[in-house]
Amino acid sequence: MGSADADLAVWRERGEPLIAGSGRGPLCGLRLAVKDVHAVAGHRLGAGNPVWLAEAEPQRTHSWAVAALLDAGADLTGIAQTDEFAYSLNGTNAHYGTPPNPAAPGRIPGGSSSGPAAAVALGEVDAGLGSDTAGSIRVPSSYCGLYGLRPTHGAVPTSGMLPLAPSFDTVAWVARDGRTLARIGDVLLPPSDGTGAEGALSRALVADSLTALAGPGVREAFPRAVTDLAGKTGLRLERLPSPGVDPIALATAFATAQGAEAWECDGAWVSAHPGVLGPGVAARFTRASRITPESRKAAKRMVRRARGALRELLAPDTLLLLPAAHGPAPLATEPLERMSVVRSETFRLTCLASAAGLPCLVLPGMSVSGLPVGLAVIGGQGTDRRLLELSRAFAAVNW
Repeated sequence: MGSADADLAVWRERGEPLIAGSGRGPLCGLRLAVKDVHAVAGHRLGAGNPVWLAEAEPQRTHSWAVAALLDAGADLTGIAQTDEFAYSLNGTNAHYGTPPNPAAPGRIPGGSSSGPAAAVALGEVDAGLGSDTAGSIRVPSSYCGLYGLRPTHGAVPTSGMLPLAPSFDTVAWVARDGRTLARIGDVLLPPSDGTGAEGALSRALVADSLTALAGPGVREAFPRAVTDLAGKTGLRLERLPSPGVDPIALATAFATAQGAEAWECDGAWVSAHPGVLGPGVAARFTRASRITPESRKAAKRMVRRARGALRELLAPDTLLLLPAAHGPAPLATEPLERMSVVRSETFRLTCLASAAGLPCLVLPGMSVSGLPVGLAVIGGQGTDRRLLELSRAFAAVNW
């Protein structure tokens, strides 16, 4: 891939900056990439698809999150690419190309927040604003060796962000270091965690049934990673056989619930534009179009049960640790069928926080054959700021 092609794979629009920040506030001087699902005033929203982009009108206002970050002084370097409609975990856009992954050359960056993650990993920006429905910030963070946060569902307004599955959509962000990740959170998150509880995070649970879902290299690296995290942050590790949820059954139910909402959001447009989607995204929309009301209802029941079990497990002082992905980033040359298998394997891990609506921090905690794999830290509802303090502490001792 030439430099021009690589640039197109990362950026849809770029400036020096594209939009200057307010010139005041805690984020002055911070360079920001914005995923192409957020409204940027005066610019079209492209959703990772050139046909959608061609039909779009310039946005009149910024999304809530873009406006908040600009007001806090961040400069918007540009609008970064996304997998089509944010409906993927791979970062392989059939129209614009696959953004490079400098932490794992020749391998995919992960998606759907692929453009912002690649821009951060390349050092072209300090932070990336994206979204996370089923792992779209967490998987790129894992594959690219970055810090990422999916917040508690509803903690950050999604107004002005293209919906995929509103019951699970969150604004999310990624950075090269824990301090920058926390600085973004200081602006976007509500001032209180809303739990009404005092005290710091103290317990970290490790569920054998979740670790077993990862590949052999990750299973080998994971115990060292969690022991290292506990030693550096003072967390008390506790093992349990299972978190009280069957992640394989939940992944199936979550995919159904998510797919039904995705079809509600985008199905009319997809139906009116046959043949314009890349193969992986097209297949997911085809499956989504066939979801019956009965299967959707059953899926939502299972998701609700899992949400209740996970929220009960995670008290305000308690964390759940698990691999952020099944393994390192696959090679970009892998066939579509293999990419689909890898996506499904990782989806079993990412769907837990999504189904429960809980915050999940990804730390660059593991290396498998010299390639990064993230350590996922799920917190109780509303403990977002505590997770960001953890990211600060982890980054400080890994400096």
